[in-house]
Amino acid sequence: MTWVALAGFMGTGKSRIGWELSRRLSLTFIDTDRVIERVSCMRVADIFEVYGEQVFRDYETEVVRRCLRLDEVVVSTGGGTVVRGENRALLASRGPVVVLEAGPDTIYKRTRRTKRPMLEIGDPRERITKLLGERTPLYHDIATIRVSTDGRNSSDVVEEIVQKLWEWAGREAI
Repeated sequence: MTWVALAGFMGTGKSRIGWELSRRLSLTFIDTDRVIERVSCMRVADIFEVYGEQVFRDYETEVVRRCLRLDEVVVSTGGGTVVRGENRALLASRGPVVVLEAGPDTIYKRTRRTKRPMLEIGDPRERITKLLGERTPLYHDIATIRVSTDGRNSSDVVEEIVQKLWEWAGREAI
């Protein structure tokens, strides 16, 4: 396994699981949101506030494009990366893509203490449910593997991902 992407809604554990998965597979960890923050010298929330979602999504697409050229990496994407068809196509072309899933209550509990631009509009629980409903088919569209993180510790999730990746790799080799 030389390249794996993680996708999923905010608060599903992509950064934490991605980092642990990269250690487990002896690969380099790349978090696309952190790359955007470093290159722009701004926090994601500030990019949204100052320049808007469109500019952030442009940055995101460029970072995804560049990540495709890398080997020996686990790439953790932002929760909204899948809203652009171009990003879905790029990720699926390199694959595998592991989609992490969690229910709205879990997502709310995990995100309520951090500033999330997409949850700044109205009631956060309602917004989570609405966005999750819109994005779930997009996540499913690119998923090589789907894993729930609801009520689970990260090491168990990582072990399930590793097992499913080896099973996937075995099928791909045939």
